[in-house]
Amino acid sequence: MDKYFGNAKLINPQGHEVAASGLASNKLVGLYFSAHWCPPCRSFTPLLAETYRAMKSEGKEFEIVFLSSDQSESQFKEYYSQMPWLALPFAERSLKDKIASQIGVNGIPLLVLINPEDGKILTKEGRRVILEDRSGQQFPWEAARSAGGGSCSIQ
Repeated sequence: MDKYFGNAKLINPQGHEVAASGLASNKLVGLYFSAHWCPPCRSFTPLLAETYRAMKSEGKEFEIVFLSSDQSESQFKEYYSQMPWLALPFAERSLKDKIASQIGVNGIPLLVLINPEDGKILTKEGRRVILEDRSGQQFPWEAARSAGGGSCSIQ
């Protein structure tokens, strides 16, 4: 995951710093580009959180990192308070923009599923994958294929 985060620190829901290098211990990492102002994001986030919690309770090696497109730190904090996974701190706007550019983010919500060993993208359609497998039984979703879905444009 160095390809995306380098030596950056992430935060957990309790506000403690976590080394991004720790993501490598997972079978799959989801990069979740989202914002509180986006209605499809607000609809998808609770479903993703439910799936994430179920997978974690089953010991599945899956982690998510929230990369915010919110417009202020207070919006970020309010929205992130609903999420049980890691986040790139709001202050890291330039790194978030760099990662979004590397991946080719055109709209949100976008859940990009990545192999943490080599940084290769499995699919940019993680949202569809989760909606089709809400319990995470097909994890790590090797058969994922790209398909369309509703999103909010970001500039």
